[in-house]
Amino acid sequence: MARIVMKFGGTSMAGTERIRRVAGIVKRQQEAGHEVAVVVSAMAGETDRLVNFCREASALYDPAEYDVVVASGEQVTSGLLALTLQALGCKARSWLGWQVQIKTDDAHAKARIEDIDADALIASMASGEIAVIPGFQGVSPEGRVTTLGRGGSDTSAVAVAAAVKADRCDIYTDVDGVYTTDPRIVAKARKLPLVTYEEMLELASVGSKVLQTRSVSLAMKEKVRVQVLSSFIDEDAPAADTLPGTMIVSDEELANAEQEGSDMERQLITGIAADKNEAKITLTRVPDRPGAVAGIFTPLADANINVDMIIQNVAKEKGETDVTFTVPKADLPRAQSLLEERQEAIGYYRLIADDQVAKVSVVGVGMRSHAGVASTMFQTLADRGINIEAISTSEIKVSVLIDSDETELAVRVLHTAYGMDAPA
Repeated sequence: MARIVMKFGGTSMAGTERIRRVAGIVKRQQEAGHEVAVVVSAMAGETDRLVNFCREASALYDPAEYDVVVASGEQVTSGLLALTLQALGCKARSWLGWQVQIKTDDAHAKARIEDIDADALIASMASGEIAVIPGFQGVSPEGRVTTLGRGGSDTSAVAVAAAVKADRCDIYTDVDGVYTTDPRIVAKARKLPLVTYEEMLELASVGSKVLQTRSVSLAMKEKVRVQVLSSFIDEDAPAADTLPGTMIVSDEELANAEQEGSDMERQLITGIAADKNEAKITLTRVPDRPGAVAGIFTPLADANINVDMIIQNVAKEKGETDVTFTVPKADLPRAQSLLEERQEAIGYYRLIADDQVAKVSVVGVGMRSHAGVASTMFQTLADRGINIEAISTSEIKVSVLIDSDETELAVRVLHTAYGMDAPA
């Protein structure tokens, strides 16, 4: 018998028929003798609908009230799944974030989980009750509802799995595993049986929609085994751990699998990801003096606005320089407002914003021992006339910022250039 946390995404929960299918999958796991907890997302499209209501109410909305609105989507699906499981004869109940005591900080709309008091949840699971938990939400130190940011249900699932000491965390989604890139863009994309935590973390951070960044980071920290599976399977499907999905593993586990004859061939590049949720800000003629850059990024950090790529150009005139950086597209209005309020203090001449950009990244642990990955990327894009606006790198990743209209073309030509296309 295993203790399993199962997570179902918005597409899996989109309507009563799909919720019944999910209930059938969950019931089979319990009938196999496992202790089960389920974390659910809101129905597909529901969170976007609720976010739009907030934006229509106020362009610069109060994040605390925003959380009250958008957290309701997961509350609906958790209750509906519990009701459906009960109709199938299962003992089940929903647990809201404040009932599980998913304790977070007070960074509304981007809260981070600090602790989970899982004793009552473990006792409930041990008694044979299926716990249905809304993802994406928690409770602040002041007792107010918080949300974890878009895609936060994955983080909720991994955190719950760590708290209840689950044997694994199964993430069910609308894809049947992790691919070398988005199969909707590249038809020859290949499914990967194994991906390391580190590679998945980089892929998630640069736009892969399979798993959320913080969920992978938390899984790596807490050593939670994560399996990516599809919920769109036949009613008589076998148990989750026998399905051909993708397992997120440590470097050591991957090395052991390779030694035991795994059919996974170590690739130079594991995957290519693209993210259109980026916006670029350029501040011109920033004074070239100590503290000027801190004056730009400190207020953004205080407002919990994440900055990604940063470029400080060579001074065009003595004592002046241009600073370019990217922020999440959703945070662009707030970032602009903060910086415009501080124009005199920072001393820049003009703020130029562009939300029609995309970040394309290549990721792979093979980069550590192979040269030429970046040059291949740059030359391939140049050959197709795709201009690079910014570059950032890590030990196993190279990212470039390009015009958003050229995203799909860039992904396709890079996938071919690195020899990742599946055989016809």
